[in-house]
Amino acid sequence: MNLDNNPNIKNTEESISSSSFPVFLEQLKSKMKQVFRELNSTDPFTKKRGVPDLVLSEIMPLVPLSVVIPKEFGGRGGRIEENLLMTSAAAYESLAFSLTLGINSALFLQPVIKYAKTEVKTQVLSGFINEKKMGGLMITEPDFGSDALNMQTYFTKENEHYHLKGTKHWAGLTGFANYWLLTGREQTKSGQLKRDIDFFICDVKSPGQEIIVEEYFDNLGLHHIPYGRNIIDVKIPKLQRLEPISSGINVLLDVLHRSRLQFPAMGLGFIQRMMDEAIEHTKQRNIGGKCLAHYDQVQYRLARMQAFYTICSSMCSYSSENAGIENDLSTCGLEGNSFKSFATDMMQEAAQSLVQLVGAKAYRYSHIGGRGIIDSRPFQIFEGSNDMLYAQITESLMKQMKQAKEQNLYLFLKNFRFTKNAASLVKEQLIFDLNPQLSQRKMVDLGQIISRIVAMQMVIEMGEKNYRKDLINNAISILRADISGIMGHFKQVEKAQIIEDYMENSSWGR
Repeated sequence: MNLDNNPNIKNTEESISSSSFPVFLEQLKSKMKQVFRELNSTDPFTKKRGVPDLVLSEIMPLVPLSVVIPKEFGGRGGRIEENLLMTSAAAYESLAFSLTLGINSALFLQPVIKYAKTEVKTQVLSGFINEKKMGGLMITEPDFGSDALNMQTYFTKENEHYHLKGTKHWAGLTGFANYWLLTGREQTKSGQLKRDIDFFICDVKSPGQEIIVEEYFDNLGLHHIPYGRNIIDVKIPKLQRLEPISSGINVLLDVLHRSRLQFPAMGLGFIQRMMDEAIEHTKQRNIGGKCLAHYDQVQYRLARMQAFYTICSSMCSYSSENAGIENDLSTCGLEGNSFKSFATDMMQEAAQSLVQLVGAKAYRYSHIGGRGIIDSRPFQIFEGSNDMLYAQITESLMKQMKQAKEQNLYLFLKNFRFTKNAASLVKEQLIFDLNPQLSQRKMVDLGQIISRIVAMQMVIEMGEKNYRKDLINNAISILRADISGIMGHFKQVEKAQIIEDYMENSSWGR
C-alpha cells in the first residue's frame, strides 16, 4: 500500500463539512430517488450486473460513506445514528444500494477505524473520502460457509509481510471493491492451522495484493452487487494486519454483532417502501364496488406491515445508542442475532404482502414488490442463516439460565435485560420449565419466540420515549399474536421425519 498522499487528489473535506447532516441526508434522498427511479424505468435484465454507472457518477460524489468516517480523517463524524438513518433512506429506494453502503460501513470501515494502525487507516479513509473507493469483507469459503471458525484460508509470516492463500466466495462487491478485509488462520511450521483468526487489509491495486476472481455468480437478486469466487494468493505488508484488543475471534464477533444490530436500518427503509406502496395501491384500487383498503384481510396485512415498521424503528433506536464502535459487542450475540433474524423475516413478509395485495402487476422484476421478494430473500441467509441464528439465540438463553440456576422460562425472562417488561405481556405462554435437551427444531422455534419478545421489549422502551402510542399498541398486538402462534408449534409433541425410501407404494395412480 502506498502511504504517500497523492497531491493530484482533490481533498473534499471542506465540502463534506460545509452542510449539516439533515441537509446532506435530504440531498442524498433526492438524488437516490432520481437515480433509482430512472434505473428501474427500463428493463433491468438488459443492464450489466454490478454497481450501475449512474450510482457512481451521480450518488457517490455526495460521499455517503463520509458519514461513517470520523472528523479527524475528513468524514462527518462516524455517528452510528446518522449511519442508520442513511442506510435506511437508501433502502427505501434500493435495497441493493443500501446493502452496498452496509457492506462498506459495517463490514469494512467500522472494523478498520477501530482496529487498524493509524498510518494505514489514514491512507485508506482518505481513499474513501477523496477517491470514492469501496471496501468489503471476505470470510465465507466454499466448504466452510457458516462454519467460519474452521476456515482453511491460511497465512504464513515472511519477512515484512504475510502470505495469505485460500478461496473465498459470496463476498459482496466481488471484483469491484478497492479494499478487502481478508480473514485467515496462521499456519504453523507443522502445517496445522491455529484456532484464532486474523484480519488483513488488502489493497487490490498494490503489487502482490491482486485478488483473482475465478467466477462471477449469477445471483438471483441484488443485481447491483457482484458476487463470485475469489482465489487468494496475496502478500500483505505487516502494517496492514488489524490489531485485535484480545483475540481475532473477538474481533470477528464484534464486527458481526455490530453489523447484525444495523440490519434493522435496512429493514426499516425497505419495509416503509413496501408499506407505502401497499397503502397507495389499496386506497386507489376498487374491488366489488368498494375500496380494497376497506377489506378486513387487507387491513390485517397493512397492519402487520405497519407493525414491522414500528418494530424496526425500535431496534434502530436501540442500536443508535449501543452499536457504536466505542463499544465491544463480541458478547452481544443474543440481541444481535435477534435483530438480524427477525428484521430480515419481516422484510421478506412485507415484500410478499405487497405482491399479494397488488396481484399480477407486481409479479415482475421491474415492480418494487416483485423485485423486493427476490432482493430481500438472501438477507435471511447471509451473515448467518436465520435458522442457525434462532438456534443460537436459544443456546445463549439456556446458557444464561443455567448460570442463573433458573429453569422456569418466565421467571428468567421477567428479570432479563432484553425481555423484562415484555415478558409479563405474554406471561401465560411462558410459565413452564425449559427442557435443557431440546431438539434442534425446538431450539429454532424458541429462538423465534425469544426474538419476538426482545422486539417487544424494544417497542416498549421506544414507547417510553414519546413515540406514537397507537403505533406502539399495534406492534405489541401483532407481536403477542405471533408469539402465541409460534409457541403453539413449539409445544407440539408430534415430530415429523423424512421417509427416504418413499417411492414404494406412494404413487396415487394404481
